[in-house]
Amino acid sequence: MAGEEIRASEDAAGLAALISRAAGETGGKSRGLPPVDKWNPPFCGDIDMEIRADGTWFYMGTPIGRAPLVRLFSTVLRKDEDGKTYLVTPVEKVGIRVVDAPFLAVEMSVTERDGNSLLTFRTNTGDVVEAGEEHALRFVIHGDNSELKPYLHVRGRLEALVARPVMYELVELGEVIEVEGRQMFCLRSGGRIFPVMPADELDALSR
Repeated sequence: MAGEEIRASEDAAGLAALISRAAGETGGKSRGLPPVDKWNPPFCGDIDMEIRADGTWFYMGTPIGRAPLVRLFSTVLRKDEDGKTYLVTPVEKVGIRVVDAPFLAVEMSVTERDGNSLLTFRTNTGDVVEAGEEHALRFVIHGDNSELKPYLHVRGRLEALVARPVMYELVELGEVIEVEGRQMFCLRSGGRIFPVMPADELDALSR
């Protein structure tokens, strides 16, 4: 087992090195993210990489324990119109599996800007995202237990699932607002109002 873990880690590091070299012109020396949405490389098949629901990255069935590798992979993620998620470089595109969302929002801070509440999130891969006009929050009521699952737009078609401890903090900030003639439980951030659910359904929400 230990030998397999070491081999998987080495293989992941080798894959990361290829991505780093391919994307190095924009990803290595620039403070910004690589322009993956502008690249149109050929599809080179799927690889055995998966992002689990808890945000853990696996390669060949083994967790990738090196945070810099995960961060590198995350910078070249892209979700296309077909609904699939890929690692994309200027020279190739490979498919990976995503169980829920590719990112996990693990921290949240609450501040004010121009008199408006501002919710800022940090993801497990180090992205800092302010919820607002460019980065919407959306909410899904999931499963038989009516579990609330908040998602935050990060970039492109990629979202972060808000981790459960942060979700509790988020819900505490909610308020009832009339939206299109109906009382809705909502959150405010960056001058936007994000409806969570009808106010009369709050009792059914499983926390």
